[in-house]
Amino acid sequence: MNILKPAPIPVVRLALPLAAAALLAACTTPPLGLADAKRDYYPSANQDSRVQFLVIHYTEETWADSLRTLTGAAASDRPVSAHYLVRDEPAEIYQLVDENRRAWQAGVSDWAGTQSLNSASIGIEIVNPGDKEANGERHGHYAPYKAAQVDAVVRLVKDIVARHRIKPTRIVGHEDIAPDRRRDPGPQFPWHRLFDAGVIPWPDAAQVAARQSVYAQALPDITWAQQKLARYGYLIPVTGTLDEHTRNVISAFQMKYRPANFDGALDAETAALIDVATTQGGLLMVDGKLPD
Repeated sequence: MNILKPAPIPVVRLALPLAAAALLAACTTPPLGLADAKRDYYPSANQDSRVQFLVIHYTEETWADSLRTLTGAAASDRPVSAHYLVRDEPAEIYQLVDENRRAWQAGVSDWAGTQSLNSASIGIEIVNPGDKEANGERHGHYAPYKAAQVDAVVRLVKDIVARHRIKPTRIVGHEDIAPDRRRDPGPQFPWHRLFDAGVIPWPDAAQVAARQSVYAQALPDITWAQQKLARYGYLIPVTGTLDEHTRNVISAFQMKYRPANFDGALDAETAALIDVATTQGGLLMVDGKLPD
């Protein structure tokens, strides 16, 4: 089978501060004790990339403020960073952290049993205000993404996934891995574009429709939903009650698959989507291959 390699993506690499540049240069020095070691390379078949997850964010700031925040130029008691920053106008990709280094972008996080995803993920920040006004107040209406910006994100995601062989079910939003404190990339992010690009799975529409008609007659209980969502990947205790955390998790799930209504309620359509997404053969890829 021929595998087409994606064309190189134009990436603008920002100049590093001298201290950071020196640190990266030091990383190329052979470890102590290996000066006389054989330099022949015998690659083992038993290996894979340290990058196991891809996390997508929005910045909630303008381009200039996003750049200052993510490069450490802005005063902050909570320093953050990301591997890539995708500008809105013009739609350009900037690399801020080398992929081999850990960016501080996921924070306290959990997905499918893996915690603290910073150590095993690549983060993409997209310049977008989310639901914030210019003065920082939230108004509940999420800003759309620029078309050219989304195109750039899709190209970047495809490139990263191809190089690191990230599993389709491990491409997530910040809202998925930290649903109680984050809402990005939000309901305006077109996840279906990533499905169309062949990098994430999507619940089979025919199965969803069939199960929605069943759940319209009688909804499953919250315990069922919590167990299913935990199987999908969320960290969610089985309490049997529609508590705040459960609502946040359901809302995060809805933002991806049913963004027109992400109220966190367990209605018939949401139950059908959850059921199909967690049943073998329910999540499909555009090439017909089932995700791992």
